[in-house]
Amino acid sequence: MIAFLVSPLGKVAGILLIIASTVIGFRWWLADHDRATLAGYVSLAEKTTAEAKAAEMERQRNASAQALDEARKRQAADEAAQLAKDAQTDIEIADYEKKLSAANRQCLADPGDVEFLQFH
Repeated sequence: MIAFLVSPLGKVAGILLIIASTVIGFRWWLADHDRATLAGYVSLAEKTTAEAKAAEMERQRNASAQALDEARKRQAADEAAQLAKDAQTDIEIADYEKKLSAANRQCLADPGDVEFLQFH
């Protein structure tokens, strides 16, 4: 066996064996290294994704709160405008009734007549 290792064919076989074991060892180390590196990247990607989802949920919550606040402000403004309009209408009705009273005229329509006109 020693004679084979000393022969030129044995030397070539020994060199090929050393190269093969080096390549296999390097590939094994590289696969292990890549697995560890990818595990870190996966953890980082999951963390980044979770942070992005949380930020988007926060943005949506803030946007909906702002929209709700704006809607409440508009509703309050509409209600105030409607109250002012109703008050103005009441004033106009009272003024018209005073004019009719001053001219010695009167409106003979009662609430029943008004209701009939509204629904027929």
